[in-house]
Amino acid sequence: MTQNLKISGIISEFNPFHLGHQALIVQTKQSGATHIVAIMSGNFVQRGEPACFDKWVRTKAALCAGVDLVVELPLPWAVAGAETFAAGGVFIAHALGCVAQLSFGSECGDIAALSSIADILREERFPPVLQTELQRGISFAAARQAAAAHFTDEKTATMLETPNNILAVSYCKALKELHSSIVPFTVKRSGAPHNGGSLPPNGIACASQIRRMVEAGGDYTAYVPKETCPYLQNALQDCQAPAGIHRLERAMLAKLRTMSLGEFANLPDVSEGLEHRLYKAAKTAVSLNDFYSCVKTKRYSHARIRRIALCAFLNVQADHAKQPVPYLRILGFNQKGKALLPLIKQTAALPVITRCSQLRSLSSRARELFALEAAATDLYGLAAPQIQPCGREFTQSIITVSCNER
Repeated sequence: MTQNLKISGIISEFNPFHLGHQALIVQTKQSGATHIVAIMSGNFVQRGEPACFDKWVRTKAALCAGVDLVVELPLPWAVAGAETFAAGGVFIAHALGCVAQLSFGSECGDIAALSSIADILREERFPPVLQTELQRGISFAAARQAAAAHFTDEKTATMLETPNNILAVSYCKALKELHSSIVPFTVKRSGAPHNGGSLPPNGIACASQIRRMVEAGGDYTAYVPKETCPYLQNALQDCQAPAGIHRLERAMLAKLRTMSLGEFANLPDVSEGLEHRLYKAAKTAVSLNDFYSCVKTKRYSHARIRRIALCAFLNVQADHAKQPVPYLRILGFNQKGKALLPLIKQTAALPVITRCSQLRSLSSRARELFALEAAATDLYGLAAPQIQPCGREFTQSIITVSCNER
């Protein structure tokens, strides 16, 4: 059986699943992939916000639009910066033991160039140069690009300016550091840029444009695969979506106001005394935007501050993502994905979880991580238009769909 398989992994948020994601899957299958396994963020995402639709709705949408099996990227990695996000996703793909290829979009579409930058970032000479650039008071992203320019030409270094290239380089770097046999595969990203203004003529809107349409009650259906529309529409009609951070604002401010200096220091991405700025801002801010503005400097990006504030609210600490992901949690599958499960259970280097009851036999750290995930889902229920009850992680069964094979 395995000789005829070529399983490709895609690390994703699908927030929401759109035509660009579908195009990536089509090109991945054209490269020879027989199955697509998505490693998908849960209910909170990299932007430091709740996902527009919950992870079960997004799983259903993905499974009907070309994905065969969905594995969850646990919370501490899902709400992290690019390197940690990529490292968590790549670790899961590697731990599955049967993924042959990792597929992703990039602005450049050149896997050799992306791989060469990943090699630069791994050089022993790189960290001291990066530290020198950081001492100029610029953001981490700008400092990393400037440091890379010391080892290559300016044009190549500028590839680190754009978000998909940054993630792509992080994927390549993580694969190299694991000495993984998984082969990276990239396609050139098309459509609107991230946070793009006008909609592109090819109809591929970026996720942020679609989220704005959904939040405004507009017609977004032309920009997502038709197979996904029923699931998204049902969630909207049931007032389960769109989830919004504005509904969590007072609860988040309350948490921030009660935190000690030491608690701020233990959050992910807090270093070099940033906890003092966070602590001071928490005592004076009267809105989340006010908090972000009080903390933000040229050194610390808005996205980084949003993630830190969210981690504070969800009790995610720096130590959570410093150890490897301890389990592989399956969120859902279609018929093809279900057929993969016996193979994955044979090849996986970690416990494969399809039911919460299976967690009882795992390590204390694995149980602690799942408790963190469950608590976050309970808080996510407060971000929906209609407040959702607690306990969804324990009552929601695995998602199975019967869609036509694509």
